[in-house]
Amino acid sequence: MSDNLLTVAYIGAIALFIISVWGLSKPETAPRGNIYGIIGMIIAVVATALSHEVTGYGPLIVAIIIGGTIGAIAAVKVAMTGLPQMVGLFNSFVGLAAVLIGFSELLKLDGTLVGVDLTIHKLEIFIGVFVGAITFTGSVIAFAKLQGLVTSRAVMLPGRHWVNLAMFVACVGFGFEFMSVASTEAMMLPLAVMTAISSILGINMVMAIGGADMPVVISILNSYSGWVGTATGFMLSNDLLIVTGSIVGSSGAILSYVMCKAMNRSFLNVVLGGFGEGATPTGTGAKIEGEATPTTAAETAELLRDAQSVVIVPGYGMAVAQAQHAVSDITKFLRARNINVRFGIHPVAGRMPGHMNVLLAEANLPYDIVLEMDEINDDFPKTDVVLVIGANDTVNPSALDDPSSPIAGMPVMEVWKADAVVVFKRSLGSGYAGVGNPLFFKENTFMLFGDAKKNVNAVYAELTNSAPETVQETVLVAS
Repeated sequence: MSDNLLTVAYIGAIALFIISVWGLSKPETAPRGNIYGIIGMIIAVVATALSHEVTGYGPLIVAIIIGGTIGAIAAVKVAMTGLPQMVGLFNSFVGLAAVLIGFSELLKLDGTLVGVDLTIHKLEIFIGVFVGAITFTGSVIAFAKLQGLVTSRAVMLPGRHWVNLAMFVACVGFGFEFMSVASTEAMMLPLAVMTAISSILGINMVMAIGGADMPVVISILNSYSGWVGTATGFMLSNDLLIVTGSIVGSSGAILSYVMCKAMNRSFLNVVLGGFGEGATPTGTGAKIEGEATPTTAAETAELLRDAQSVVIVPGYGMAVAQAQHAVSDITKFLRARNINVRFGIHPVAGRMPGHMNVLLAEANLPYDIVLEMDEINDDFPKTDVVLVIGANDTVNPSALDDPSSPIAGMPVMEVWKADAVVVFKRSLGSGYAGVGNPLFFKENTFMLFGDAKKNVNAVYAELTNSAPETVQETVLVAS
């Protein structure tokens, strides 16, 4: 393939990627956005494979088959609850690829580059490997936290900011050494040492981030992977990688900023690996007093039958229980009887951005009844019943009422302002942030203990058993 034809193919792929991102901005257009992205990637891969720079088709075909098989199996086998972990793991692959490409580019230096061109290329290699190593190890730790392989709590070393600063300064120092030597052998040592230090830096940064903040971590590591792709594009002189990496990096950064604002956190604090420290009080929170009021599926169904307005607030527990389809059944049943049912989604509900939205879309729920926190928070005082299914930290009133709480200042779904709240939960245990929830002990809160899917199905069974009665009641009220 000629260089001109390759350029045209790359421009077409870039255009499709941009259209794909635009499509993914709305649930209604997301399926088309995915299709555009797939077509763009096929064009990019085929065009690159047919370029004059590619000669070893055997290893390339083997790599595509192996990678495609792993991706297809992961897409089919990984449950929705494991999607955040998979995203974190895939981010790590991008970082590792950048590191390997950086070392490969260093070994390929043959003396044809001189002067400013050589200096720029060496800088591209060093920065690409530095950011790639941090992305790789940071993403692996994020995966391990989400998978439960390491503690989800923030692990903070004494003086960790100074340790991180010292490691960063050391990497810069090795960068000067890397840039000042001429031979490949002499450059290999400072690059290898920097890679080891930056890998430890990535581990230390993410280990210091608590589990409740992992959605933002996944988002920002995704942004890192985009910038790593951009750095790799500069190393390989590949315009397509530069542009697409910039799209991923900038969109991930914007999403991270929006999520930080929604959690009253500092974006810079996240970047420095100090997420939660300084912006969040270090106290343990006020002592929670009172008794929780248990309820049954029958009583919950009775509340729903008498309601005119219902809001459902899902959380990660709904994903774990795979209760989204049962929730969809209740929603369709109530809407068929002219009961206003909507969903309230906190920006960091679940373990990654948009996790709950994807689950609800999978259950074929209408997009127009799925609202963000800012869109629905003002409506809770006018709501008859709120069903909290598997959510905890995102509906914790201590974030607003208790300045000593570790999550103080974090905007939450103010569900307690509704007439009645039913919480579907296995126990009174704390959420992923490890913070007790006073919501469970409020007078208008009822606890439906047990597996969320079983309880939602039980509520649906109670509703459908009285369906004829309910329809008659609804008709009488409407008339």
